[in-house]
Amino acid sequence: MTIDWNHFTPWSAGIGGVLLGLAAAAFVLLNGRILGISGIVGGLLRPTAGDTGWRLSLLAGVAAAPWVAQGLGQTTAWWPAQAAPRIDAGWALVVLAGLLVGAGTRYASGCTSGHGVCGLSRLSPRSLVATLSFMAAGFVTVALLRHAF
Repeated sequence: MTIDWNHFTPWSAGIGGVLLGLAAAAFVLLNGRILGISGIVGGLLRPTAGDTGWRLSLLAGVAAAPWVAQGLGQTTAWWPAQAAPRIDAGWALVVLAGLLVGAGTRYASGCTSGHGVCGLSRLSPRSLVATLSFMAAGFVTVALLRHAF
């Protein structure tokens, strides 16, 4: 395994992690809800009165963030150049992967952000098992797809 040092961004990754942790903590403290994307999207499928506005606003912010970050301008040590995303798969495989992830989040009663960020910070045993399962499945998938097939 090698590290692509040209795109290694520990400062921006660390700052992003701190911001995500602060956002998750503020969300649970102010709203009493877990900041898990699958739960937020799932709540839009069966909306309750007065509950869709904040969900749509949060998802719009998540979707807009890459364009805002890209448009901020100058590349510095604190704000490195963004690598262009590359997906080595066709649309059918991407859609299938999305459906499998959606099914997995329903099966696990939450997604990686809900269990990995919020659940682990609350010392939830269920979230620990779920996060270890997510990580193990990811390791096995990469090992099989990149090295075995």
